[in-house]
Amino acid sequence: MSAVEYRYCPRCATPLAAIEADEDAGRRTRLRCPACGFTHWNNPTPVLAAVIECADRDGRLLLARNAAWSGRMFGLVTGFLEAGESPEEGIRREVAEETALQVDALSLIGVYDFQRMNQVIVAYHVLARGEIRLSPELAEVRLFAPHEVRCWRAGTGLALADWLRSRGFEPQFFEPVRD
Repeated sequence: MSAVEYRYCPRCATPLAAIEADEDAGRRTRLRCPACGFTHWNNPTPVLAAVIECADRDGRLLLARNAAWSGRMFGLVTGFLEAGESPEEGIRREVAEETALQVDALSLIGVYDFQRMNQVIVAYHVLARGEIRLSPELAEVRLFAPHEVRCWRAGTGLALADWLRSRGFEPQFFEPVRD
């Protein structure tokens, strides 16, 4: 089992254990409470991602470098879906919060699993405009012509590659350096 958020049952404080049990899909081992039966499902977290095309900058794509990232990799603007909002509302909020851009239009690119982070990524093409002002979450942004971007072979990189293909560009891939 991977690292988990819960070590103790939130109902009765008993230490959770890896226990196999019958479920609808068959026998599964999950963290469960041996005292009260609580199950920690460890469901993936929904994450939103934006391929931002700047309508007022000749259709260039905005890629961002997160302030928490080491190195110089630029990626899509992403964020968590919040309770009570639709994915469309969430991606509009994330783009506004992180870049201050106004969203003119958006369309779904696809849904991608990112098992390394236990996430499901819902990716959108976002047509936006306005003055770029970065949130503290971002260290910098760069604008690229679609043919200049390079994709990574996981999560949001696959979404970017699908968007490029939809526009007639054959994506070029690279392997990011992990620290």
